[in-house]
Amino acid sequence: MSKENAEIRTDGFFEKRHPEDKIWWYNDGSVGTLAFSFDKKRIINLFSGYPWELTKEEKELFDKENPYWADFFSDRK
Repeated sequence: MSKENAEIRTDGFFEKRHPEDKIWWYNDGSVGTLAFSFDKKRIINLFSGYPWELTKEEKELFDKENPYWADFFSDRK
């Protein structure tokens, strides 16, 4: 991740894993927390929100950009 793909906030920052990604990962400095956003407004906790807080389109995009996590959570419906 590079600084060009990051946006600083007072409580944390958004960054993209790859410049072409649509999903922003959010880092607030918490250990063990993984959170992401599609619009930098609504932040979704990966472990408590995936896939339930995602629309069908958001889930498809997330799974495409993050095949590891899609496989990891494949038992969740």
